[in-house]
Amino acid sequence: MLSFVEGCSSKTAKKGDGSFVRTEGAWKVANICIEGIGKTTLIQKVTQALRSSDVPVDGFYTEEVKEGGRRRGFDVVTLSGKRGPLSRVSSDSSTSRREYRVGQYVVDLVSFEQLVLPVLRNVNHGSDTEKKICVIDEIGKMELFSQAFIRAVRETLTDPGTVVLGTIPVPKGKPLDLVEEIRSRKDVKVFNVSKENRNNILQDILADVESCRK
Repeated sequence: MLSFVEGCSSKTAKKGDGSFVRTEGAWKVANICIEGIGKTTLIQKVTQALRSSDVPVDGFYTEEVKEGGRRRGFDVVTLSGKRGPLSRVSSDSSTSRREYRVGQYVVDLVSFEQLVLPVLRNVNHGSDTEKKICVIDEIGKMELFSQAFIRAVRETLTDPGTVVLGTIPVPKGKPLDLVEEIRSRKDVKVFNVSKENRNNILQDILADVESCRK
């Protein structure tokens, strides 16, 4: 049995398993993703601008951790001010069964899920008249070790009361299934940030976010 949901996207139908299928009507952009250089810096600027306009925003971003001028890993920082490790450099090249590794970095999956999953679950309480912005920086290889995160991202993308403002990596090497799924969604607009446009793309993103909220 299908129940119809009107959101920023076109009309969709929610199936019994919680997934969504397209029905009649044209798709409309409902979520924004950013890829390219300086995407975390840009999404922080977008977030600051939204908050200064009293737009409800929640979510998280990733931040480099440096020691002695060298990158030692990444932290997750929620917009409410909580912080915890996402990954750290490991000197041990061996990989244990419980270890999640990307290059020289070992991902702290427990820390990541404890910080991020409550944020994504709590943000899904907007409405058609007061859509919330959910910042997800980023949807990348480290984060995608978490199956719970993957499910939460999918649910947030289809939530009619939420606009996702996310970042995704530029395609290289083996495709990431969820990233390619997001790219192919008709209700997601992807901005590619380059040296040429990074200084003037902010207003374009803000305009599209505002459009998604209507």
